[in-house]
Amino acid sequence: MSGDGSARPPGDRGNAVYEVRRDPLPTEMRILLEQIPRESWAAHPGFKQATKNWLGAHQMFRRLAETLRLDAERVLDGNADKRRYAERLSYYGDALVRNLHGHHHFEDTSYFPELGAADPRFVAGLEILETDHEVLDTILDSFVRNANLVLTSDTAGADDFRNRVGAVHRSALTIEQLLARHLADEEELAVPIILHHRLRG
Repeated sequence: MSGDGSARPPGDRGNAVYEVRRDPLPTEMRILLEQIPRESWAAHPGFKQATKNWLGAHQMFRRLAETLRLDAERVLDGNADKRRYAERLSYYGDALVRNLHGHHHFEDTSYFPELGAADPRFVAGLEILETDHEVLDTILDSFVRNANLVLTSDTAGADDFRNRVGAVHRSALTIEQLLARHLADEEELAVPIILHHRLRG
């Protein structure tokens, strides 16, 4: 599996250690959400196909991260074929990494600047989300390294293979936990701005 690092901003943060953000965005970043709550989005006249597609990509990321975690758990529980697991890890792992890198590059260079220009009150929240992207890039790098160890483990003993899958599981779980926090916050910050200002219509 090859991580697509070309979409990452410059710097050596791949060697840095970050903590996964667990706290929600500050209260002042949710003022538009209070006016335009999530359950009202679908009926809003400004809720266009571009925003639906963006939210759909987020759902795909959630499903892929969950799939990678559950697949690793099946191996660790002794309920999966080694070869079939490797095939799924290569396919779904590559899909998650490549699509996340491309999605976040688009957000950092186009989507977030557009939202910040439309409503500067929320620039601080967008900066928090960009920092999440940096953290996630580091975690994805670790996931790719761990996955590649599994995918090149034809001669590894049972214990060594299990340890490698365990490392993939830990990386996948961390990705899933970060996405749970990040994607919900991102949606609940961005979509109300889009709807309020009728962007991307």
